[in-house]
Parts: sequence; structure tokens; C-alpha cells
Amino acid sequence: MSSDVIESVIQGGTLYIVATPIGNLDDLSGRAIETLRRVDLVAAEDTRHSQRLLQHLGLRKDMLALHDFNERERTASVVNRLRSGVSIALISDAGTPLISDPGFVLVREARAQGVTVSPVPGSCALIAALSAAGLPTDRFLFEGFLPAKRSGRRAALSAVAREAATLVFYESPHRILDTMTDIVEVMGNEREVVLARELTKTFETFYSGTAVVVSENLRADPFATKGEFVVMIHGAEPEPEEAPGLDVEHMLSLLVDALPVKQVARIAAELSGLPRNELYRRAQAIKDGQRER
Repeated sequence: MSSDVIESVIQGGTLYIVATPIGNLDDLSGRAIETLRRVDLVAAEDTRHSQRLLQHLGLRKDMLALHDFNERERTASVVNRLRSGVSIALISDAGTPLISDPGFVLVREARAQGVTVSPVPGSCALIAALSAAGLPTDRFLFEGFLPAKRSGRRAALSAVAREAATLVFYESPHRILDTMTDIVEVMGNEREVVLARELTKTFETFYSGTAVVVSENLRADPFATKGEFVVMIHGAEPEPEEAPGLDVEHMLSLLVDALPVKQVARIAAELSGLPRNELYRRAQAIKDGQRER
């Protein structure tokens, strides 16, 4: 896009949501550069970090810190400046603002106050990772960062364990090994997992395979705990349904009268399409009930 076209869309009183690189600075779009050049103010998650990006671009801009700890108290004043005609670019440390980064409170209030909010698209770690992971992308569920504590992390994984969509999480390098252990324990050894590390950077790495294999490969890699991770997990297979018109409970009751429970489960699984271990449990419960009578 030429600079004269870009100039025509930079308007006072507009909040621009500008995506910045997640690693490779060449991923910053020409439109993003021109937007940063022409706005009156840049609101940044970490002004010191973002100042280095602006210096790389040869820009000197007025900046305002807007992060998780001050966003609520600063939103009103930022919106007032927008309503007075100031153009502002919101950026995060890396990637697209609001995607596990600050900005939701500001954007929601700006829109509520009638302020124009305009996205300037670009890098996003979860989209970049999914595009190269080889997992289904027709449906995916982004859950942000998993809880830091093991109990909370396992509870979060359990809550989505039967979700059919591809699951996507962000994870820090110092928790990735523990997280993989929890994935194996909660979702099983054979669930397909892809990890993306250091995306767009020199040591970009993808680990893929079953959960247990990825966990083992990660532990064998001396560089595995360096760099941020995108964790992607194949969605759960759909639960099989009972064959229409088949009374599974009645069938199990008849079979347990004549056969061992293990054999009952095998036969019932072939006839119904239901998991053998579930049928074994149900058949055993019927047999135990008969004994009690």
C-alpha cells in the first residue's frame, strides 16, 4: 500500500490496533510502519521494549505505558484523548494486541464511547504456529496461557480434554516440561501434539508426534527450555454412538449370564461400536448386581 493511501486513513480520534513482529522484524508490514509514523501517540505494553522497535524504524514518538496493571485506571484518560481528536496506536511487546495481551478494557470502552477502532493486522503467534503445525484448522480453541500451578493446569486440561477442535495454548519455557507431563497424564500417551518454539527467530523449532514422544523429545533437547511456546493438541475423537435400536443394557444382561465379563465386553463392542473398556465396566456392574441379589 502506498504511503499516500495510508495517510488518507490515519484519522484523528482513531485507535489503531497495530500488530508487531513476534521475532523477525521484517514481518512488520508497510502499513503498520506508516501507521506508527503518523499517529500522534503510541500506547505500549512496555515502553522500553517498544522504544527499541521504534528506534529500529527511525521513529521518535510520544509514548504511553498501557499494561495489565494500569489499563483500567488509564483507559478513561486515553479515551478522552481519542475523543479530543488524538490518533493513537496500541501495540504489545510482540504480536497482535489483546491476544493474551492488554487492550481489551481500552478497546471495549473506546467502542462504547463511539471511538473508531481500526485493526492493522500482522504477526500472531497462534496463527503462525497453526499454519505450519499440520493439525486441523477448520476449528480451533485458543485458551491463552494455562494456569501456573499444577492443580489448576490439570483442571484446565481436563475441562477441554473431550473438545473436538484443535486446542491451542501459550506456555512459558520454565513450565513447558511440567505442562507436557500433565498433557500426557490427562489426555493420554497417544494424543497428537505439536509444539512451536521461537517462531520466526533463528532457532525456530517444531516438535510433533504423540504426547509421550513429544515429551521425551523435549526432555532430550538441551535448548528446549529457551523461548516461548505455542502448544497445539489434536482435538478428541468423537464419542461413538450406540447402534440405533440396540438395547445395550439388555444385551449385556443376557451375555453376563453365560460368559465371562471380558468376553462379554469384546462381543458387545463389536455389536454396538462402543468402547470395550466402557462395556466391561457396565457388564461388571450388572454381574455384581446379580451377585448381590
